[in-house]
Amino acid sequence: MEWLANAAWSLLPTAVAGVFFWLIIRLILRADRTERRVYTEIEAQERAKAGLPPKKQAGSAPKNGSVSG
Repeated sequence: MEWLANAAWSLLPTAVAGVFFWLIIRLILRADRTERRVYTEIEAQERAKAGLPPKKQAGSAPKNGSVSG
């Protein structure tokens, strides 16, 4: 059974590095999502102050279902 403990200790650094990498990527993606949301809110406020119409969202489809182009 000593080989099982050796195998576990050999895999532990890789597992810890994987979890650390996953946490870093997760933090980066969540920060990016939050920053984009806040930027959109600020942009909407500034457009309203300037009297401009609201900006269309990038992912929105035309309401009548037609494709322009």
